[in-house]
Amino acid sequence: MANTFGHLFRITTWGESHGDAIGVAVDGCPPRLPLEVEEIQKELDRRRPGQSEISTQRREGDRAEILSGVFEGETLGTPILIGVWNSDARSKDYDHMRRVYRPSHADYSYDAKYGIRNWKGGGRASARETIGRVAAGAIAKKILARYVKQVWKLHADVDPSTVTQEDVESNIARCPDQDMAVQIIERIKEARKDGDSLGGVVECVARGVPVGLGEPVFDKLEADLAKAVLSMPACKGFEVGSGFGGTTQTGSQHNDPFYSEGGRIRNAHQQLWWHTGWHQQRRGHHHQGGVQAHRNDNARAGYGRCRWQ
Repeated sequence: MANTFGHLFRITTWGESHGDAIGVAVDGCPPRLPLEVEEIQKELDRRRPGQSEISTQRREGDRAEILSGVFEGETLGTPILIGVWNSDARSKDYDHMRRVYRPSHADYSYDAKYGIRNWKGGGRASARETIGRVAAGAIAKKILARYVKQVWKLHADVDPSTVTQEDVESNIARCPDQDMAVQIIERIKEARKDGDSLGGVVECVARGVPVGLGEPVFDKLEADLAKAVLSMPACKGFEVGSGFGGTTQTGSQHNDPFYSEGGRIRNAHQQLWWHTGWHQQRRGHHHQGGVQAHRNDNARAGYGRCRWQ
């Protein structure tokens, strides 16, 4: 079973949804990096269940413990083990699932593959597995802040002061657009009232990505992105650029031609979606999403979209 992701910075998540504990082992973190458990806890608190009426109602404190790899507030350069105890694992709620497979869950797949499954909850397939990813991400943020001061000659295209963290945290949907947040909350409430759930789309734009990022064949940029995104629970699709829509176009329609600007070769593109809509068109339509031959060819943007249910 593949539970490890990454190369220089490697994470291995462990534990089950209704087991005693769940967490992550992080390898590749440099020594003498200041790290306190409170910094990890801050990120875990943002994903903690039971915070509002639109999240899962499981009540968990999700208190993190650093079990190894940190001494007197600094990393040792050895593997960092982080654990979170499960305190609200109501396993009796799943007694009727002992001999029943839930549709659109991993119950049958695990049973068929391994001949055994933990029928108390979703096990490794539960969204609770993402605790390890969030904890590892908190450490990754510290590494980036410590060692990465500049990548290429980058600047933000959007004034970051126009959308603050306070705006994001001002409502339970964590949406900086207050009007949209109201609609999101009401839609979730309607689905919950009907005993149902909702799907959605997450879009990500990476601006200023260095040209040539990615490797040919098995380490393609798109492939690495897709592997990371599709490993998240319930994610059922991943698109780059025009994505699946490109299948309805001819090759000539789907091309992103090159042009010269300031003595540099660029790929024709169009600025991507931001809160208020399409901005600032520049020759072409960004069909390739900033990636050609599976390496980034556009110093402006790489683009991905994932769908889940």
